[in-house]
Amino acid sequence: MQRQRLRELGAIGSHYAPGPLNVITDVAGVKVGHITLIEGERTRTGATAILPHGGNLFQDKVPAGLAVLNGYGKFAGSTQIMELGEIETPILLTNTLAVGRAIEAINRHIMAFPGNERVVSLNAVVGETNDSRLNDIRAPRPSVEEMLAAIDAARSGPMAEGAVGAGTGTVAFGLKGGIGTSSRRVTIGKHDFMLGILVQSNYGGHLRIDGRPYAVDSAHDRNGSIVMIAATDTPLSDRNLTRLAERCFGGLARTGAALSNGSGDYALAFSTAEAVRRTPERRKGLHAYPDLSNDAISPLFEAMIEAAEEAILNSLTMATPMTGFNAAKGKPSTIDVLSLEAVRKMLSKTD
Repeated sequence: MQRQRLRELGAIGSHYAPGPLNVITDVAGVKVGHITLIEGERTRTGATAILPHGGNLFQDKVPAGLAVLNGYGKFAGSTQIMELGEIETPILLTNTLAVGRAIEAINRHIMAFPGNERVVSLNAVVGETNDSRLNDIRAPRPSVEEMLAAIDAARSGPMAEGAVGAGTGTVAFGLKGGIGTSSRRVTIGKHDFMLGILVQSNYGGHLRIDGRPYAVDSAHDRNGSIVMIAATDTPLSDRNLTRLAERCFGGLARTGAALSNGSGDYALAFSTAEAVRRTPERRKGLHAYPDLSNDAISPLFEAMIEAAEEAILNSLTMATPMTGFNAAKGKPSTIDVLSLEAVRKMLSKTD
């Protein structure tokens, strides 16, 4: 059976409608690019770039919030996001030992922009998960040039999922994981807002699909990590973006995540609303920014939980089987995929 997204397999519980493509790029201005490296018997890795807008991010920063549920991971740029509540570079996702090269790629990308000739400090944002169960992670891939290619490939519109980009070699629940995405449309008062999420799934637990347990033949797999990048066109403060990021963990829990000692669970949320963009002029002094109130924000929270759950499950349903190299054991490794037929039967059952 050709790999399919969760909604193509049957009805799922959802209170909010997805955007036109049901992807993070439904949020206007957001762009995503992948570099996928499948070479020989040992290279199964890549990088995924998320751009909040296509302009000079260092000059036109966007508000952002970061949430960490269990911090067994490496999230470059995290302290400055928490301190200043903004991001000023593309976001790169890759493997654990490639974080340094990703930072260098972002540095090159940003410093090459016209207007950034005198930039001497910037806060590169890089998330990671460990793909060493299928990839020779000690090899220096992706390279800096390959990371730059992921940034250059970033586009709006449809995007690939599954074993692509930073999800090329990842494993979730003992099955092939990868990149997944979803979106939701939310109406608050007279205003329509869009939110979307992209995930890099590489964690363990007891898998649940639309609230129902799914038995995995492999041994119980607890450890691993996930990075979730959320975007919205809602005008939000960095404080409320942090709160929105925290709701991604509600969707993570719904999938049966173990949230173990060895898990790295990170969520980053940013707003693309031009009215809250931190431009050079606005950063010079006092400026008034619009902000959706606390009393009105709950529908966004609920929609974010739904979208996060669906994005994670899309990463599994769209992934393909893979044979690679287990770097820790020094031998070949094969990871199977979630059975779409089993999922279809689960979703067709009525309680």
